[in-house]
Amino acid sequence: MNSTSLIFMSNSLTINTELWFIPLDIVTILSTALTVGVAILILLIILIDKTCHTVPMMLIANSCLAELICAGDSLGMSILTLRNDLQQIPYPDSMCIFRGYLSYASCAVMNYSFLLQAIYRYVIVVYPNYLIFQSTRFQLFFICVTWTFGFVYPIGFMSNGNITYDVDNQICQIPLGLSFPMIFVAFCIYTIPISIIILVYFKLVRYVKTMSNLVTPVNTLIRARRELNMFRRIVILVTILVILGIPYITFIYERLDNILYDKIFTSKLTLFVSSSNDLIHRLDDSLIDRFCLQILSQIHHKIT
Repeated sequence: MNSTSLIFMSNSLTINTELWFIPLDIVTILSTALTVGVAILILLIILIDKTCHTVPMMLIANSCLAELICAGDSLGMSILTLRNDLQQIPYPDSMCIFRGYLSYASCAVMNYSFLLQAIYRYVIVVYPNYLIFQSTRFQLFFICVTWTFGFVYPIGFMSNGNITYDVDNQICQIPLGLSFPMIFVAFCIYTIPISIIILVYFKLVRYVKTMSNLVTPVNTLIRARRELNMFRRIVILVTILVILGIPYITFIYERLDNILYDKIFTSKLTLFVSSSNDLIHRLDDSLIDRFCLQILSQIHHKIT
């Protein structure tokens, strides 16, 4: 009978690289490198062209800067993943945890930058006389608040060891599952900004429709519709980002389950952590809980 031992180690793992991993790594590197290039180009245009020195363009530059950091971090991850796949390296490098932290921070800042753009366009249509909100200093204050929040909230997870190395995907991240860190991160990065963006968008649509039914100056109505179109593009962009993230999360979360549920690979399980000096350590509690509560109960009849 075929029997395979599934071993979880921190510094002495061996990994199996599928043939399609390498092309996927290369495509990811090219895509993120293109994103970095486009973001740098837009930032340079905004900095050089004096006609772009306005509050709306400042908010766009803020989004580009956040996207540049996020894409740069992803580019670094992709390059190291390709190296690990080519050289069969199963352990993380010294900057892996920091890159995981930076990915959560930059992603949050990017989504909140879209939220700032959305709120700004809503205010200049619905409350055009609120000039203080449209001022550069006021918007800079909100930009600083979002950057501070984005880089502060994941620090606790990094210091508490919640960001760990995922040897299957060769990245450092919070283990996917129904845990407080994962739910909190998803709430901060996606739920709060995207929910507010959608809510403000529908309020703006309703307001513009009301303006169309009333006696409104043509210039005011045209401007309101133009801002609504810009707002709609923000909503479309955020929706695309969310849709693109769903397959990635599903793929990573189901990858380990598919291996464990296959009778060829789960006739025997050995779960431990082995360090470089051959010492044996216990697994992380969250990983043990997932095996015991969610997986082991379904595959116990296959284990010998």
